[in-house]
Amino acid sequence: MAKTALLTVTHDPNGRNIDLFMDLHKNFEEIYSEIFITISDESSITLIKEIEKSNFRIKIIPKQGAAHARREVLKFGLSGESQYFHYCDFDRILTWGKNHLNELKKVVSDIPKYHYLILGRTERALNTHPIEWIETEKITNKIFSLEIGKKADITAGSSAFSRVCAKYLNKYSKGKMTDAEWAMIIHRIGNLKVDYRSVEGLEYCEDINSINSNISDSEKWLGRLKLSLIISETAINTGK
Repeated sequence: MAKTALLTVTHDPNGRNIDLFMDLHKNFEEIYSEIFITISDESSITLIKEIEKSNFRIKIIPKQGAAHARREVLKFGLSGESQYFHYCDFDRILTWGKNHLNELKKVVSDIPKYHYLILGRTERALNTHPIEWIETEKITNKIFSLEIGKKADITAGSSAFSRVCAKYLNKYSKGKMTDAEWAMIIHRIGNLKVDYRSVEGLEYCEDINSINSNISDSEKWLGRLKLSLIISETAINTGK
């Protein structure tokens, strides 16, 4: 059976995910052939030490944004032996493992059937998110769907792909955000099929998935609007 590795990234200065990681890491170690994590050098020392005790392969990197962290963990994952990869933001995989572990196992077992699989949210899972996420991501997802030629939720922080695809991503990924960029690299440059699947596990839990900073409601909306613009631009421009 083809082996699938987990690729994940985190920036967790307050160590809020320590307890959940300690509860779940053995489940993840059973599901995946290898696990690679990049963690910012500003993250909790206690969290770093707990991860180092596990079977996770850990790389500490400077805090330079999500896209940089994702590219670093992709490169790190290619140093291993797995033929398939599941990328998922750390807070997202913790939520998934906590609330929908059986679904996660099923999804991971199916990954070798695909070249590149976008993992998005069911309507129920999407509607668990803050309103400023839901409304701005509708626009991003509409633009991406028009570009890819099928309806998809591209902003849920998870995808799966073969080693062949991983090499394309490692070579061509340069964007400020990778959410739409990675799928379009495979679609336009790799000329490989991009599939889509919606899941329950990419739901939002306030205590796990909320942003670290304390900002006003209007700033929250503006921040999500800026993200929407960047991801939408990469959907249109990548590979052209």
